[in-house]
Amino acid sequence: MATIKLTTAVRNAMGDAILAALNAGSGPALLKVYDGTQPAGPATAITSQVLLGTLTFSDPAGATSGGVITFDTITQDSAADATGTASWVRLCDSTGAAVLDGDVTVSAGSGFFKLNTLSIVAGGPIQASSGTLTMPGA
Repeated sequence: MATIKLTTAVRNAMGDAILAALNAGSGPALLKVYDGTQPAGPATAITSQVLLGTLTFSDPAGATSGGVITFDTITQDSAADATGTASWVRLCDSTGAAVLDGDVTVSAGSGFFKLNTLSIVAGGPIQASSGTLTMPGA
């Protein structure tokens, strides 16, 4: 396996490019929570996965420092769309265009995004407790 090391400036530029994609459009980015198997990537269409709910990022969504994106406040979905077990999230710009997919865990877990619970109940709240994304090559 190859090993690379990137400067902090390059890692920040990568993070800024992701944030620019998320901040595209006239409104805030969206965090869509799904059940089922995570697709191959954000360019892969959703099939049998069920959208459990949608949270809303601040606008802009966050900032990059030291090669790490730290997302600003994420507004909860106060009434989930469906009942199911959250297993992954898709981050989209304000138009709904997919930017990236990632796994999800509860607050104590090590997933990309951390939710208050993975057991989502239709009509109940979905809250993100944190979200950071570390660029590779540190």
